[in-house]
Amino acid sequence: MTTRHLRITGARSADRRAALEAAGPFEFTTTCHQWLRGPCTALTALLHRYVPEAWETGPELVEEHRAALLYIVPELAGRIGPPPPSLVDDTPHEERTRYFAERMIRATHHGIIDFLLAHARRRQGPPLTLAFDDVHAASATEQEFLALLVRRADPGVLRIAIAGADEPLTPELADAVGKFTDAVPVAPALVTPPLDARGYVWTDCTSDDPEAYAAYRALPDAARAALHDERAAELEARPDRGLLLGAIPGHRERGADPYGAGRRALRTALELCVAIGYSEATADLGMRGRALCDPDSDAQDYCHFTAKAASALVPLGRPEECVALYRELRRRYATPRVQMSTSYALAVLHTRFLEPRDHDLALEYMNNARALAALEPDPVLGAYYQVFQDNGLALVEMHRGGLERSHDLTARGIERLERELPPDRYVVHRSQLLHNRARVRYALGRLDEAYADFTELIARDPYYVEYHVDRANLCRRRGDLAGALAGYDRAVEVSAPMPELFHNRGDVRAEAGDVEGALADFARALELEPDELGTRLARVALLIEADRPGEALADVRAGLALHGDDSRLLCLAGLAEQALGRPESARDAYDRALAGDPANVPALTDRAVLTFEQGDPHGAVADLTAALALGGEHPDVLYNRGFALLAAGDTEQALADFTRALALPGADLAGLLCRRAECLTRLGETRRAADDLNGLLHLHDQGLLPPDAEPAEALDMLEELSAAGVGGARDGR
Repeated sequence: MTTRHLRITGARSADRRAALEAAGPFEFTTTCHQWLRGPCTALTALLHRYVPEAWETGPELVEEHRAALLYIVPELAGRIGPPPPSLVDDTPHEERTRYFAERMIRATHHGIIDFLLAHARRRQGPPLTLAFDDVHAASATEQEFLALLVRRADPGVLRIAIAGADEPLTPELADAVGKFTDAVPVAPALVTPPLDARGYVWTDCTSDDPEAYAAYRALPDAARAALHDERAAELEARPDRGLLLGAIPGHRERGADPYGAGRRALRTALELCVAIGYSEATADLGMRGRALCDPDSDAQDYCHFTAKAASALVPLGRPEECVALYRELRRRYATPRVQMSTSYALAVLHTRFLEPRDHDLALEYMNNARALAALEPDPVLGAYYQVFQDNGLALVEMHRGGLERSHDLTARGIERLERELPPDRYVVHRSQLLHNRARVRYALGRLDEAYADFTELIARDPYYVEYHVDRANLCRRRGDLAGALAGYDRAVEVSAPMPELFHNRGDVRAEAGDVEGALADFARALELEPDELGTRLARVALLIEADRPGEALADVRAGLALHGDDSRLLCLAGLAEQALGRPESARDAYDRALAGDPANVPALTDRAVLTFEQGDPHGAVADLTAALALGGEHPDVLYNRGFALLAAGDTEQALADFTRALALPGADLAGLLCRRAECLTRLGETRRAADDLNGLLHLHDQGLLPPDAEPAEALDMLEELSAAGVGGARDGR
């Protein structure tokens, strides 16, 4: 029987641990309870256990994944050395204006999973076995990691047990558990030594023993607070950053000084979570922190906690709650800085996130922010605030279509900061301004200037992946495939695994003719995120183009299992079935694609080709006519309809289609001129037919046709016209 991962569900941790022992042994067992180390409780413990082991047995594996490992557990630098340098890391906290998004956390999770899988294989023994308890109390961030791990790990290499109470999990983890684990029964409750109130606190309040909790609640408030403070002091002496995110603020806010020590501990945790990009934890800590503030006497902290919580709600898909928090600050405080910062935030929400977008309202808010920034009396802060708001105005203008205005705002901002600020102040924001100017220049088609800006950014911050991606995209737009590939290669080297990097590089490799390299990149992207439909479509299309329809069809079926009857996948299924010589299966696929999406133009055109091949030119014309009505005039579709009309005997209409197609950009001039000459010959206009064919030969002689556009057919047709007595048909050739 195939070994699978395990799912253990039970009300008590003691029962679950006994079930784990019976199903094991498991080499490493840890709790996931977020009250201990915050968003990555289990992951922190896991890396503390296995990174030193991997470093001793072969440091090259750790080197390969250094950035991802240290991003989650930076204190490991004391053992394995520092992470790659970053402009943000060397910037004072109050000057940081660039933060990582949720997708960076997910990519980091993938990098750590790559590390664990490689380490497990390198040990060359039985599978590495890991057990994670208390998953019901894990953060959404940690549940995401576990979902990816359970899905990606081969149980023959790395076997996982997921244990917890019968409580809802995140949808992704619930889905992974349902697909990749076997349930293990849990024995009835075991008799365990009872905990007293102190013991309960020393579990950092994670014990599920009801008697221990009852004893804890029975303590007088002062005694209970004293236990929390004692435990917090003990934990604060440990060199474990994770405790700053979970247990320490949890104890301090329940200790004797929640409004002082508690709020300070929450503020420390908040700053760490903001810097890493833990959005869920940031929102939670922000709301807990502001609950310990008096809005009048603690206004600065209240604003800070509220603003950080609000900004974290956006990547969590809760922008309306974010707006409510900012508007509360605006009602409560009449100070210029609060009004300025909330105006800026609301402008960004309206121009980027809220639906429907309202760029005009965003402009109103941003103009207000800019006016308030001008009130700042400090010369350094005044220049920074004003340029910061101008950068926001540039964003709004870009969304409103004012690219030149957007460029002027960013360019002037760069010049002003260089002129008025010391060179070591607001370094990160200067890089952001330069990045924005580069992007606007790219949008304006000023590619040489944009390339220079991206190159300067890479020199300033060589391990920031977006700069490499943006420059690679620019190279691709310029037709420099070698430069694009070099850029994507470097992006893959400096970044945690992001599927879009492999997808983009796969596209360029395919364009450069490296089919195997492209397929490998698409496969890697789908290994990371099987639900990425765009990547699957690209890989299936490439397999069909490479005359590998069997593999393409297998990939289509895997995609349909994930995405249902997606019309684009079904259309590609039709092409694969057609290439395999199964026309009825191909027709069924096209029909299903069009049943789901009647406006699927590729399905109409591909079904038309099949219909024509089956001897029904009138049916092909009907599908192609529908495709033209939906997708507008396209030279290839007009060519195909003209070809079908010609076969159906409607020569005049075919001639009209070929003539219209010749006037469109991207037309196949050689094929169209030959077909139009055929129509003209049938209609008795042989002189015009000869003119078309001689025109085609002239284009070929001038090198104005693609290299594969051989003139052989035109020469043959001219020979036939000449034999029929059309004088001068070959134009002296």
